[in-house]
Amino acid sequence: QVQFVESGGGSVQPGGSLKLSCAVSLRPFSILAMGWYRLAPGKQHDLVAHILSKGSTDYADSVKGRFTISRDNAKNTVYLQMNSLKPEDTAVYYCHTRPPVFTLWGPGTQVIVSS
Repeated sequence: QVQFVESGGGSVQPGGSLKLSCAVSLRPFSILAMGWYRLAPGKQHDLVAHILSKGSTDYADSVKGRFTISRDNAKNTVYLQMNSLKPEDTAVYYCHTRPPVFTLWGPGTQVIVSS
């Protein structure tokens, strides 16, 4: 069964940093394009960043220069380093394939940016 398990969220002040992790049960993980998505109240899952199997990355305009996606294929894990956080980054963050090909999503990890 496919599993995505996100962790690393929390509550930070504007300008702070967090690093999210996502353990993925899919095999072989190394060939998958992966993405981080976020879900804010009243909105749909928005793609924040994605990383292809060979490591190339792309980002939503709203997070370019602040967020960095990476992956460790040996650990079947994808990461999202978030710096210079803003209140508008507040959301539940999820990882999934890019595009999301499964209906099942993980539990997500909550990020709250507030002073």
